[in-house]
Amino acid sequence: MSTTAPRQATTPTSTGWSLGDIAVRRVDEIELPRQTGPWLLPDATKEVLDEASWLRPDFADADVPRLASHGFAVTAGGLRIVVDTGIGNGKTRANPAWHGLDTDFLARLAAAGFPPESVDLVITTHLHTDHVGWNTRLAGEDWVPTFSDARYLTSRTEWDHWAAADLDEARRQMFRDSVHPVRDAGQYDRVDVPEQGREVAPGVFLVPAPGHTPGQVAVELRGSDRRALITGDSIHHPVQLSHPHVHSCVDLDPAQAVRTRARLLDTLADTDTLLLGTHFPRPTAGTVRRENGRYRLLAEHGSEIAATAA
Repeated sequence: MSTTAPRQATTPTSTGWSLGDIAVRRVDEIELPRQTGPWLLPDATKEVLDEASWLRPDFADADVPRLASHGFAVTAGGLRIVVDTGIGNGKTRANPAWHGLDTDFLARLAAAGFPPESVDLVITTHLHTDHVGWNTRLAGEDWVPTFSDARYLTSRTEWDHWAAADLDEARRQMFRDSVHPVRDAGQYDRVDVPEQGREVAPGVFLVPAPGHTPGQVAVELRGSDRRALITGDSIHHPVQLSHPHVHSCVDLDPAQAVRTRARLLDTLADTDTLLLGTHFPRPTAGTVRRENGRYRLLAEHGSEIAATAA
């Protein structure tokens, strides 16, 4: 993994997409270092990227895929919901690119109308370091829940897997600073997610997406005008549309991850459902189309949405 410091985003954003009675906004944390792509997706070579010319310039440079870290802020049924909380500030991390970050993620979230104390629900697609970091913030010498009045959700399968796993020190550190303080505050709920999905807020469904981790979920938003799917890490990068068998080096079950990705893409293809990639660089979103026996993404850049009123 790269030791190069990531380039931090520089301007607040409230870029979002309206689904009718549901709105979803991207809240930027950082653009990940260029070396992340070859490390995370080693089979996404220049030759593979060349076979999908639509990836450039937004999703890849001349040689490697581009990746980002952001969360999604959702308004649904009068609730403020945050999906995945990124890497976080001031965390001790083995990955130098994630260690000791100092970003303005919370200011961006507030600018979108989601000050931490206003958030009702935090959804964790899976319990990996770059999806739980802003679960907590430092108060004196203690890590405390960032979203003091929110319920935090993850799937029971995901929670039980990591509770039984033999963790290395880096992962134990992540649980100590970003997961256990929320659990100890009584704010983390483990939910059963059946094959057909589970509604956790009006129009907001958790959908099983195993492979990257055993209990990973994607988040389906069923708005009055259209639907959207937040991927978690079931799809790390748009290159996996044209080449679904390109898998992440940290997938716990690569074969299952491929099956999950193929199922999701087949469901999304040639519909107006918006695909929102948790690590996709801008424009982050698009619709899936079948093209020459493969899939591709037709990008939707979103628009500026007024901050949610308090």
